[in-house]
Amino acid sequence: MISSHADDQFSHHSIHDRHTQMQIRLRISKQYHQEPIISELIARYGVTVNILGALLSQNAREDGWFDLELRGNTAQVNSALNYLNDLNLQIWRDSDANDTGW
Repeated sequence: MISSHADDQFSHHSIHDRHTQMQIRLRISKQYHQEPIISELIARYGVTVNILGALLSQNAREDGWFDLELRGNTAQVNSALNYLNDLNLQIWRDSDANDTGW
């Protein structure tokens, strides 16, 4: 049996190369209101970010909230989530949010 070149290429892809998307709800604390957090997700980690909803006041008296869809390969999305975790931001994944009516 002769395998095609496309089959050979597919077999070399790891799980980290698979395209994935994830919806999250992100709480941005006051201290980060002036920081380019979403821009960093795009520039540093190469994920595509779709803003599904947001609540952020200009006066920075309260925390902001973003409903985001992150798209990229598994490694990119995981790295982006690790970045957000390193900032100690609260993150709810879509499966968590379904329990709260999101």
